Amino acid sequence: MTDARALQALMGELEQSLALLGDYRQGQGELSAEPLPSLLEQCQALCDTRPDPEGVRSIHHFACSGGTLITKCLGALPNVVTLSEVDPLSRMQATTPGRPLAFAPTDLIRGLRHAVRGVDEDMLVAVFTAGLRAAQERLNARGHYLLLRDHAHSQFCTFEDPEARPTLHDILQRGFALRSLVTVRHPLDSFLSLRSNGWIHFEPGTLEEYSRRYIRFMEHHAGVPLVKYEDFVADPAAVLEQMSRILELPFSPMALDILQVVPMSGDSGRSGGRIAPRPRRQLPPDLDAARHDSPAYADLCERLFYEA
Repeated sequence: MTDARALQALMGELEQSLALLGDYRQGQGELSAEPLPSLLEQCQALCDTRPDPEGVRSIHHFACSGGTLITKCLGALPNVVTLSEVDPLSRMQATTPGRPLAFAPTDLIRGLRHAVRGVDEDMLVAVFTAGLRAAQERLNARGHYLLLRDHAHSQFCTFEDPEARPTLHDILQRGFALRSLVTVRHPLDSFLSLRSNGWIHFEPGTLEEYSRRYIRFMEHHAGVPLVKYEDFVADPAAVLEQMSRILELPFSPMALDILQVVPMSGDSGRSGGRIAPRPRRQLPPDLDAARHDSPAYADLCERLFYEA
């Protein structure tokens, strides 16, 4: 069918539809005096009430604290684009001396870090910021929301000095309109899980040292809204809506139904689609004793409003 014939057929169908609507309105008499609401006006109203995609969103947490699950739910919200485990200054993938460099053809920062003539961290931050700005501008132009999930473990739970460099939150604040969120879990549960996974990358690998590092992390993110993992698993829909308001993201309860199809790095925690509280793992005797003898742990629990 040619374009002219297709257009003519379409016009005929529209005329028939209008005639049917006219017959319907005549049959309704005065009941149809009020005009039907404009579909375009309804769409415009929805657009007017949706959050502004401009800027960048970020979420920050320690490893094994439920952050992957929470971020997956946020990533399942409408038009959200999530970058998981982001830290432009992380050294956790540094190449061992004497071994070949890892294959990373798309990673400009790793390439610069291992170049013959090394670069300073200011240049790495500049490269990261420039790339992120290009992504943010293009995504925002499409009505998409850019969400970055911090890899705070790289800074606060390794042999590196966490005070020797800016946090991801610091870097983002310098160059972007930023909306951020911190999520926490009871530190005893997150430390137990961290130890079970073999992810103690600091010395001494004790609950006391872990709690000191957690306190540093919290101090570096003072003033950022905080959400507890335990509250989220107790009422996922309500807390997801709360986090959506904090980050100014469009909320949809359907995100909880599709989170299993959202891929995300660092997904080493719970399996299955049901979100609900789970019992604490059995504590080894040394850790059961340590929680009673750790001043930093008691301080951290008090700061986060947990029972020690």
